[in-house]
Amino acid sequence: MELTGKTALVTGASRGIGASVARSLGALGAHVVVHGYRNMEAAQVVCQDILGAGGTAEALCFDMGDGAEVEGRVRALTKARPVDVLVHSAGISRDQLMPRLRFADLEEVMGVNLTGALACTKAVVRGMMQRRWGRIVFLSSVVAAMGNPGQVAYSASKSALEGAARSLAREYGKRGITVNCVAPGFIETDMTRDLGPEIREKIVTQTPLGRVGTPEDVAAVVGFLVGRGGAYMTGQVLRVDGGMYM
Repeated sequence: MELTGKTALVTGASRGIGASVARSLGALGAHVVVHGYRNMEAAQVVCQDILGAGGTAEALCFDMGDGAEVEGRVRALTKARPVDVLVHSAGISRDQLMPRLRFADLEEVMGVNLTGALACTKAVVRGMMQRRWGRIVFLSSVVAAMGNPGQVAYSASKSALEGAARSLAREYGKRGITVNCVAPGFIETDMTRDLGPEIREKIVTQTPLGRVGTPEDVAAVVGFLVGRGGAYMTGQVLRVDGGMYM
């Protein structure tokens, strides 16, 4: 129970990787704030899972694509309950080849994946500085390093997250705050479930471990980073991709 007495905010926690991270942090003793937006029923289910396992949790709804709303809602949360751990898992993709990519799609992807993460960080970091302890983890992606046709916007947003994490790590390391990224590869989630069998088989063939990853694989690494194991790690990108990129 490494996180007993700590509060963790997990964005995009109503499903997939975010939901697994929320359950994992609850099992480590944290009070988990489960963020959702369009599917608050699913966020409540994750809360019930944590409560059923003996933990504590609450759900919080806000639009991750609205930076001002994000900062306002999270700042209000910190006044009621200091946030010690921030995991930004919320993310969207609007895949198109460049000639078909609309600026509205680009702005939406960058808004949720990057601006939303930084707005959350801005809202929680002052309290972490005062307490001289904090853990921030951004969910990046293997495509930030590899690139992928049709994912210019998504790749750009994840690459930018990794750069932001390194700068934040340098800004706040002396205040006891670590900032890291976890970059999943091909993970079984709603985002990847609709891919055709030929694409899935090709990806698995290119992965040395020869299987699709699970949200629990990613959650375990996040738990490591925010626990005692990651206390002397900051500004790093940990790849959970089965060896897809090396």
